[in-house]
Amino acid sequence: MSHHTKFFIDGKWVDPVVPATLDVIDPSTEEAYTKISVGSKADVDRAVAAAKAAFPSFSQTTKAERLTLLKRILEVYNERYEDIAQAVSQEMGAPITWAREAQAWAGRAHMEATIKALEDYEFEEKRGGTMVVKEPIGICALITPWNWPLNQIVCKVAPAIAAGCTVVLKPSEIAPISGIIFSEVMEAAGTPKGVYNMINGTGPDVGQIMAGHPDVDMVSFTGSTRAGIIVAKTAADTVKRVAQELGGKSANIILSDADFAQAVKKGVEGCFGNSGQSCDAPTRMLVPASRHDEALSIAKDAAETFKVGDPRSEDTQLGPVVSKVQFDKIQGLIESGIAEGATVVTGGNGRPGHLNRGYYVRPTVFGHVRPGMRIEKEEIFGPVLSVISYDDEDEAVQIANDTVYGLAAYVQSKDVGHARQVAARLRAGQVSINYPEWDTFAPFGGYKQSGNGREYADWAIHDFLETKGIIGYGD
Repeated sequence: MSHHTKFFIDGKWVDPVVPATLDVIDPSTEEAYTKISVGSKADVDRAVAAAKAAFPSFSQTTKAERLTLLKRILEVYNERYEDIAQAVSQEMGAPITWAREAQAWAGRAHMEATIKALEDYEFEEKRGGTMVVKEPIGICALITPWNWPLNQIVCKVAPAIAAGCTVVLKPSEIAPISGIIFSEVMEAAGTPKGVYNMINGTGPDVGQIMAGHPDVDMVSFTGSTRAGIIVAKTAADTVKRVAQELGGKSANIILSDADFAQAVKKGVEGCFGNSGQSCDAPTRMLVPASRHDEALSIAKDAAETFKVGDPRSEDTQLGPVVSKVQFDKIQGLIESGIAEGATVVTGGNGRPGHLNRGYYVRPTVFGHVRPGMRIEKEEIFGPVLSVISYDDEDEAVQIANDTVYGLAAYVQSKDVGHARQVAARLRAGQVSINYPEWDTFAPFGGYKQSGNGREYADWAIHDFLETKGIIGYGD
């Protein structure tokens, strides 16, 4: 039976207090394919009350008990793996191969990393006559985005449960079906009632209410910097902890001693992955001025190999972006790049010529991008790459750091020691050297307006804990 119009509260699927629905749009067709219920303050109150009632007992469970629960959740997640991939493909337009190999995989990988981190985590440390204890922070409001649905849901739910917290989750209303399936996983895994609760709804009507709720002890939010500021201001009145993973405009510095052709090609691939809808995407490619035109030629060839089309096709590489709002925003930024004098190397405005509907964006590379242009400053969130020249390494670092964001950065060099020196100068929460594999045990989070707090593995568990010192504890 479909739970699309239900919420999961206190271990049961329930109707909203005030009936209201919202269409879910398939971005490849621009048509609604199902409806979800959207919540209100009354639903938030009900879910928070369930989490609050469950906290006293769940917070006292042992690490072994929580590990057993997480392993069972992982087992059921794997049983529903294809359902999750299909849901992500339809709700956000992810090509089905990408939905399986990246989107659904990310949820599984983070669950595995959290389990391993919890197995090794120590919640008590003796310091002389004092016992330092890490305890669950309490009731947690988790607000997740549409661009990596399972990645962000599991990155919050799994460590919160590992810490002994109880949670209320609000998935994105734009891509909500994978969150509903995840809630079915939590139910089937035998999660104790009230420990995990899920409400769908909009940011103003549900997310902000959760952030300001007096019985919520922590908010973990992933989304735009604009929305993150609203969440932080709303939470401030009750002095709760706020962890945020926000926007990014990540620089990819290709040093003069890099394998140039490979570095540029992989940089295009990194920017275009997930149709460019990743907050840590390497969207600003910095290249030596003397090799700018060479970089544009390589980037053009790489971009034009991407097959854009139906996300249901196994060989599609780029699907649509998630919504008309995103499509229109991206088109506006492409227009601004043209108006400000950047060179369209490939791509540009409108859909690819072979497509007449769907929110498809032409894979676009801009050359001769100057610092200060909108396409260099603003997060585009689509398959649009800006190539920028630098005269020397100091200028490259200066351009890379000249942003309000600080989520990620990238350095390419044949000399790893050289790359490390540059990485040390970059103001970002995560710096990747020579396109490494995704590391689910590395801390993930931002400097500056890219947020605060860290996710993944033990870093995430730590964010859901309070520290207590028991002095005079004795030997």
